[in-house]
Amino acid sequence: IGHVDHGKTTLTAALTRVCSEVFGSAIVEFDKIDSAPEEKARGITINTAHVEYNSTIRHYAHVDCPGHADYVKNMITGAAQMDGAILVCSAADGPMPQTREHILLSRQVGVPYIVVFLNKADLVDDAELLELVEMEVRDLLSTYDFPGDDTPIIIGSARMALEGKDDNEMGTTAVKKLVETLDSYIPEPVRAIDQPFLMPIEDVFSISGRGTVVTGRIERGIVRVQDPLEIVGLRDTTTTTCTGVEMFRKLLDEGRAGENCGVLLRGTKRDDVERGQVLVKPGSVKPHTKFTAEVYVLSKEEGGRHTPFFKGYRPQFYFRTTDVTGNCELPEGVEMVMPGDNIQMTVTLIKTIAMEDGLRFAIREGGRTVGAGVVAKIIE
Repeated sequence: IGHVDHGKTTLTAALTRVCSEVFGSAIVEFDKIDSAPEEKARGITINTAHVEYNSTIRHYAHVDCPGHADYVKNMITGAAQMDGAILVCSAADGPMPQTREHILLSRQVGVPYIVVFLNKADLVDDAELLELVEMEVRDLLSTYDFPGDDTPIIIGSARMALEGKDDNEMGTTAVKKLVETLDSYIPEPVRAIDQPFLMPIEDVFSISGRGTVVTGRIERGIVRVQDPLEIVGLRDTTTTTCTGVEMFRKLLDEGRAGENCGVLLRGTKRDDVERGQVLVKPGSVKPHTKFTAEVYVLSKEEGGRHTPFFKGYRPQFYFRTTDVTGNCELPEGVEMVMPGDNIQMTVTLIKTIAMEDGLRFAIREGGRTVGAGVVAKIIE
């Protein structure tokens, strides 16, 4: 992440080059990354380049976007859930508007860790100037609740590293140091299977003599026969017990993250449960109606609205498997939101939804997607 022309793509190419020499992964050329292919995430067109590289202990998947708008869309749609980010800031220019905006977005969408690469350091002769830029970046991170004082900052030149140079250890050495820092500073993500069980309910059946079955794709965790469970969202939370797990018409002892299955529930009636609720490990998720969100509004070209919307806008918010109507409150001083904008808003839903910070949603009008968003902070 970082301001336009501060060297994000050059650093991305340099990372693949240095890692290929040291750790044996593939080199990806600058031009190939820069002409990133178009992809569709939830109906939104985003240009992103996906590259991969190895360190001594990890395999990294890395996303680089050519344009500022692509970053905004990519972070909000959560096309890829980020475990961390590299903030690239030119030592010659210091923090610029998009530097700030990307840090704010990272905070809003829940990027947990940021490592800083102060780029183009070969163009700065003055050590005091470097120190000044470093202080500015740390202040900016602290402003948005990142640990500015403790954030690792690596000083170097991505272009030198890309050209295989290393004067004053600013080229290859700096990039190697960056990779080592990613390894040590960004913790291992918790795998979906190790998180508390959650399954969005897509369908409900009753099977005579057996009881009620809910089906869906398990988002995370494991469910085992005899596990106590809660049904959360849309109505009052109820408790139940798993008496069976079924997949491809086979009875199993457990269902795991990523699997589509049916879960048989003891003592739950067919009418007690509906699509849009979630089945969860008791106490792990709470139902909420009010939250702040970071939202990207589709442009007309993307099939979105042709006209702006104003405060009091009441579209449907599509969470996991269902739509719920909600009211939008715009920030102070913002009168209207244009197609193609990204905006922070406060949303109040008419029914509860099982949610946590970082949950993605779509905004729809009569089944047509007009926006994408992420829960930044739950209010109530």
